[in-house]
Amino acid sequence: MNVRSTINPAQPPAQDGAGGVSPFVMRFWGVRGSIASPGPATVRYGGNTACIEVRCGGTHIVFDCGTGIRPLGESLSREGGPVDIDLLLTHSHLDHISGLPFFAPAFDPASRIRLWAGHLPPERPFRTVLADMMTAPLFPVPVEIFRADCQFRDFQAGQTLELAPDVVVRTCRLNHPDGATGYRVEHGGRSLCILTDTEHPADGRDPVILDLLRGADLMVYDSTYTDAEYPSRVGWGHSTWQECLRLAEAAGVGRAVIFHHDPARTDDALDVIAAEAEAMRPGSLVAREGMEFFL
Repeated sequence: MNVRSTINPAQPPAQDGAGGVSPFVMRFWGVRGSIASPGPATVRYGGNTACIEVRCGGTHIVFDCGTGIRPLGESLSREGGPVDIDLLLTHSHLDHISGLPFFAPAFDPASRIRLWAGHLPPERPFRTVLADMMTAPLFPVPVEIFRADCQFRDFQAGQTLELAPDVVVRTCRLNHPDGATGYRVEHGGRSLCILTDTEHPADGRDPVILDLLRGADLMVYDSTYTDAEYPSRVGWGHSTWQECLRLAEAAGVGRAVIFHHDPARTDDALDVIAAEAEAMRPGSLVAREGMEFFL
């Protein structure tokens, strides 16, 4: 697995030696949780909320549409042409969906976007939730302003999604207020897991999550807090970076990435966590905007 952290997150994804996009690439466009936190203290790791782009084979996947999806949309517009994307939501709290009305491809009539949500009850599908957010006086334009072919596909966490013949996505339910979904993408004998906005059990580990993670090449995990901070935040629906590494070790994960940083966590504080994480489990990394992984 190769890793490259780019300075400019607006730069298009790297290409392989043949000039084509790498067959399994993941890129961070937003790494914060709760609320965007731009400013001089977060410039190196980034202040946008959750958005992760994955390209595997001919399939283009985006996880979550926090504020990081706006620069992603700008980058895709510079590439030219319509997009065909599967947008998989972990959940619908504002920090994970507030960027969607600013996603440029959603306004291109030639683009196709399939929006998947696995955490909502049948009587309240994601389109209804999004329409509620994009309603006056909360937002000046309705969801109908989107001109792309937007297909809303609700499912129940635990189901397996086949996005393409060679791209399978396993899912599981996470421990978070109002529900959340964890994902495992499998393609070409390699696997990537994204589990954010989940709280670890008080004792032991969730067997469902362990099963989803087992033997994955790469894991992105909710690491909002430290072990020292966690006792005063029990029940908030988030985990710690130390638990991220312990879980990776228990599940035999190749590499763990610390994600969903507390908005108050400065670059300097994340540097300290990065050094401690490397000492605790060598090869572990702290997510930053523009960081790319080649599986």
